[in-house]
Formats: sequence, C-alpha cells, structure tokens
Amino acid sequence: MSNPALAFVSRMNEFIDASPSPYHACNSAAEMLAAAGFKQLAEQDGWEAAPGAWYVRRGGSLVAWVLAPGQDSCAGFRILGAHSDSPNLRLKPKPDRRRSGCLQLGVEVYGGVLLNSWIDRDLGLSGRVQVRGEDGPRELLFLANRPLLKIPQLAIHLDREIRQKGLKLDKQAHMSPIWNLTDGSESGFLEWLGTELDLDPADILAWDAMLHDTQPAALFGQHDEFVSAARLDNLCSSFCALAALTEVHQGENRLAKVPVVTLFDHEEVGSGSAAGAASPLLGDLLERSVLARGGSREDYHRALADSLCVSIDMAHATHPNYAERHDPEHSLFMNQGPVIKINANMCYASESETVARFQLACERAAVPFQKWVMRSDLACGSTIGPVTAQKLGLATVDVGNPQWAMHSARETCGSQDPYFLTAALMEVLRER
Repeated sequence: MSNPALAFVSRMNEFIDASPSPYHACNSAAEMLAAAGFKQLAEQDGWEAAPGAWYVRRGGSLVAWVLAPGQDSCAGFRILGAHSDSPNLRLKPKPDRRRSGCLQLGVEVYGGVLLNSWIDRDLGLSGRVQVRGEDGPRELLFLANRPLLKIPQLAIHLDREIRQKGLKLDKQAHMSPIWNLTDGSESGFLEWLGTELDLDPADILAWDAMLHDTQPAALFGQHDEFVSAARLDNLCSSFCALAALTEVHQGENRLAKVPVVTLFDHEEVGSGSAAGAASPLLGDLLERSVLARGGSREDYHRALADSLCVSIDMAHATHPNYAERHDPEHSLFMNQGPVIKINANMCYASESETVARFQLACERAAVPFQKWVMRSDLACGSTIGPVTAQKLGLATVDVGNPQWAMHSARETCGSQDPYFLTAALMEVLRER
C-alpha cells in the first residue's frame, strides 16, 4: 500500500477491530505503547524521578506521558484527550430470558445508541469479568468475536405501519438478542461464560459485558475514500492520539513540554465515574509526575498554567441526504482535514486562543483544517473538553475528524483524515 494515509488507516482499523470494549481498547493502547518503549506504572506504588515513557491504567481508562532527562518540574503539559468507550448494548446482571422457544439476553442501552443500527447484525460479546482469587477478586478480559447473537427485525408483513410511521423500537421489549433455542435444558449466560474462560461458573463474581458488531473495519468507495467501522467514535481519535505520542517520543531527543495522552472511559454517559474525565484521575497523575521529579505543588500549578489540552472526538460531516440539518456556512467534508469545534455556550471548550494554537499546528503540519458549529436551532452535543477544562483549569480546544452515522453500530469517516489529524497532533506535542 503506497499511499501513507491508507497504510496508516489500515493500522487504525486493526486497532479498532481488536478493541470491542473500553478494556480491550486499553489493552490495544498498552501494546502500542509497549512497542514504543513505554512502561506501566501502578498507582499504588511510589514513583521515582527517572525520565522515560510511562503509562497508567485504571479500568477502561489509560494515561501515558513522557519525561525527558532533566525535565523542568514546572514544564507545562501538552495533553491529547480522547475516550475509549462507545455507545452499545450491555448485559444486565441477570441476563437470561426465555421466550417463544428462544434463549435471549437482557441488555441495557449504554449511551446514545442508534437502536435501529443494531438490528439484523452478527453480534459478538466482550468485556471484563471479576473472578474468585486467593486474595480477593481478580480481573480477566474475554472476547468472543464471532456471530453469537442477533436482534431480528419484525417482518414488514407484521408491521405494516412502518412505511408511514417509521421503525419504532422499545429499549426493554425489542432489543433483547437471540442466541439459542430453548427446550428447558440449555445453559444460560453464566455457564457459557465459564466454558468460554475455562472456569467454574461459581467462581465468576461479576462482569461488565457488552455486545459488538463482528464485521471487521474496511475501506470502501471508488478509490477507498472512506472507512466503515464500528466505534470510530471514539477509537479513531484514540488511535490518532496514541500514534502521535509514540511517533514524537521515538523521533525526538527532547521536547520542551511534557507530552501526555489520556483515554477516558464513560464519556458517552457523562464522564461521572472513578475513571471518567470528571474524576481526579488525570489531575492526580499529572501532579504525581511533577512531585516525582522533585517539584512542589506550586510547580504543579505553574505547569498547569503553561499547558494545553486538545480534546479529540468525532464531528458531524455534512450528510448529503440531510444537508438541511447542518449550518449552511459551516459544512464539513471528508478528507479535508481535522475539525475545530466551537460552541458559544461552551458545549465545546474551544476559545479563540486555543483555536488559533491548533490552527497554527495544522499549518506547521501542512494539513488542511475546518471549523464547525451546530445549527443554532439544534441542541449541541459535548465531550471531555469542557469537563477537563473545568476540572483542571486547562486551556482547551475541541477538535476531531468528520464522520457520518455517529453512534451507529457502524460508522463512516474519511480514509485520509486520521493521517491528517495525527500530523497536526504531533505538532501540538512539539509546541514550545
């Protein structure tokens, strides 16, 4: 593959396919970081002042950073923030349902799911499991990346009104996937999970289990212009941030500022968790990195005042079938570069200063960029940018790549844009 952008997006697609849950996304991120020389730290351990490349994991979140030899304890941070979770369907604690001769699984809707996009797809299961250990629970990941489940749509002959009123789905009644026929002797989810993990089901204490589309990510279009994949929101951004950090770390002897990547879980449900953007996770780790270098709390606050956070999430490309849903002066197009997202009511944290700094990073990287606002008569979404800015007082800009079908089980973005975005993010990390 001679086109560097397509070669890059092929790596991104592999990352996405390997990451059906936030916990697997952190595993994939850790593998990328380890290959670039990063080492894992445990939060409960004492940290030494040694320079190097480090990362910490907490649940479905990960924070990575690089300290250069002799790094000033007051050096500011250049933070690339994204999120590891995506809207999906998650299993209930008692998932087994038996109806009309079928064994089904009860699910809760996680985040703002486009329910219709999960109908008639080949679905697998993934997540994490807490199992009995000698000193308490221990965690295992599981991934069944094969067609196990399906949510069949009702035939049109039994739903004649769909032509006039459209498809209407009830989260409780209509979204339970089918995965077996029942005669009363079949095993339930817990027994299946025990077999999958080669464990006694009695040793399984709890789980965070979720459904995913098993179709691999792929390029499409007459000239491979597009990427079709699950979880582009927001694993596209996560991969670009990680790629920028590892490339800069391996290619630079010393950076003026401390480069950081943070991938937060639970953005799709408001970030209010122990591992979300509203938690102390990022601030605590940044402060500890200052203290480990012999700095003080005063040095930490000086470093924050000299910092920039780039919050990276996906943006709404102008849909050719629904162009009227977009602001006419702010159309967004695929493969024309990253988007700077602006909202007067601070649903995005971008301000003129931070917009200008990211715009200059794009110019230094020689990549195009676009600016976007939501139509004034439509509600605007948000992301980790305002949460991080409010939590730490960081200068922040919200950016991302344009896409279609946000929050669908399968989304679309441009095949050139991840390469453009990563080049701009590398320039952010090099900013003095």
